[in-house]
Amino acid sequence: MQGDSRGGNVLALRSRAFPPTLCCGIVENSPKISVIRIVPDTVVDGPGMRTTVYCAGCRHHCEGCHNASTWNFDAGTPMTPREIWEEILRESPDSNITFSGGDPLFQVEGFTALAKLIKAESTKTIWCYTGFTFEQVFADAARSAILPWIDVLVDGRFVLAKRNTDLLFRGSENQRLIDVPATLRAGGVVQEWHSHFGII
Repeated sequence: MQGDSRGGNVLALRSRAFPPTLCCGIVENSPKISVIRIVPDTVVDGPGMRTTVYCAGCRHHCEGCHNASTWNFDAGTPMTPREIWEEILRESPDSNITFSGGDPLFQVEGFTALAKLIKAESTKTIWCYTGFTFEQVFADAARSAILPWIDVLVDGRFVLAKRNTDLLFRGSENQRLIDVPATLRAGGVVQEWHSHFGII
């Protein structure tokens, strides 16, 4: 296990409680998610075959972003978490799931509901890309609500000066593949992700 306390701050993750309580009412009554597209059977957004939900809306506006067309919050089609989940099951029932965009954490309430739904009804793993750092997500009461329901957070803005095409599943060297359950248990950021492909 690999700890990290970037930014000079010691993470007190053990002091935060994330009760794993599913509430169907919250899931079914959550806000709709503005979706650009749902892409089945992709291999670029995490290990193995995955279905990626690309959402609309991002305020990070990273220089060199390859998905700049998704920055507009009005560019997508509003879908409920249930509608998204049913499309995933129709198109690629055996794939794991990735949230991307845009930035899913600008629509965190809807994506939290979607993640809860996926975890309640399947054993699929969930990866989530965001321009926020893990520390920023953890410190924010609304955004941190998604953390107990995802497996890997790929964090940090894309930095053109740190672009590295040899990296797996991320574009610049500042970005991290964070094992979220291990991080919440350990009290520090864990950057090893164990999959059937080995340690990334």
